[in-house]
Amino acid sequence: MNITELLADLQIRQNEATARADELRDQIEHFTAALTETEAHLADLATTRKVIAELAPTGTKPDPPESSTAYQAIVNAFNQHPDQAFRVRELHTLLGMPTDDPAMNVTRSRLGRLTRQGFLTQPARGRYQKRT
Repeated sequence: MNITELLADLQIRQNEATARADELRDQIEHFTAALTETEAHLADLATTRKVIAELAPTGTKPDPPESSTAYQAIVNAFNQHPDQAFRVRELHTLLGMPTDDPAMNVTRSRLGRLTRQGFLTQPARGRYQKRT
């Protein structure tokens, strides 16, 4: 095998690896979007369940409280710092959550939902604060 054939073979391998990396990036993007959508649906279900439980006739035994969720951790952080406006990265740092883009995108979705539900306000773009 001469140098030209070796370089051609290496180029072919590099092209294959680049194509595979692009496929994996596409899959990551798809899964991130699917996770965000599923997390939003999960939050909607939890909210619906809570509203229905509040409307249930008295005298029935309530369900046991759920374990702490990411939403609860976020709400607790805002309750502990009611006058502070947080960026997503600051909130992740405070809560010890990962600061990679997919994780922060999920939190942005959660914060948007909490804002639409009236728990939070957005005093500036990208900042969230507890509604007082």
